[in-house]
Amino acid sequence: MIVDSNQIKAPIGVFDSGFGGLTVLSEIKSLLPEYSYIYLGDNMRAPYGNRSFDTVYEFTLNAVKWLFSQGCHLVILACNTASAKALRSIQRRDLPQIDSSRRVLGVIRPTVESIASITNTGHVGILGTSGTIKSKSYEIEISKLSPEIKVSTEACPMWVPLVENNEYDKPGADYFVKQHVDNLLSKDNNIDTIILGCTHYPLLVNKINKFIPDNIKIMSQGNFVAESLKDYLFRHPEMEFKIEKKSDIRFYTTDSSDDFNMFASLLFNEEIIAQKVTI
Repeated sequence: MIVDSNQIKAPIGVFDSGFGGLTVLSEIKSLLPEYSYIYLGDNMRAPYGNRSFDTVYEFTLNAVKWLFSQGCHLVILACNTASAKALRSIQRRDLPQIDSSRRVLGVIRPTVESIASITNTGHVGILGTSGTIKSKSYEIEISKLSPEIKVSTEACPMWVPLVENNEYDKPGADYFVKQHVDNLLSKDNNIDTIILGCTHYPLLVNKINKFIPDNIKIMSQGNFVAESLKDYLFRHPEMEFKIEKKSDIRFYTTDSSDDFNMFASLLFNEEIIAQKVTI
């Protein structure tokens, strides 16, 4: 008997270029603990921020296809650069060819949908990778939903390497964090909300808070993405039905599992053992 793969329940796939997406997954797991998840970090090829659109698209599509091969019906791109440079192409060009019943979602839209209710001045700053900032994805999405909001941006090319190399809480990180925070705030004195437009950046939030005024709010993406996913599954019961509910997570990385295990274990406050894979 041939079994329809769409009838087989499977975990939600979560993909990032490296460690950053773990901050999103932890928020999703906290809000939606009943579901199963597969996390894939492409640590071997991180960071994605300075890579071309074509390269990011190729790498992201490889990851999505790998997660589909693990049975995932729904994949979250927990990576702003991948969301900015690859999501739309994958949704429009590749999914109809691969399997039109599967879905790939990003992290930019859920964040943008919340910004109008958070800013009081209507002046918002974005800190992101070079790729995300160059794509102007945040400006485009904010202009669609809240055209009255003024957006200023700042690319922070060194921040992801600081996280990936476990330097994010070291004194040496202060220089790079202060430099880009100061650059952003100098562009608009009325900024009252800053979006951390990279899922690695919440790990630098203690450093960031050292260099911003108390009246400025910091938006990390994890909780917004988690709430958006909850709403999506409520509005799409046909997809929710396909999600495995075993309350577990399987972790995979394309690089050293030792480094990944150490980082993930600290973040999740439990022992994490990842498998190394090739995608």
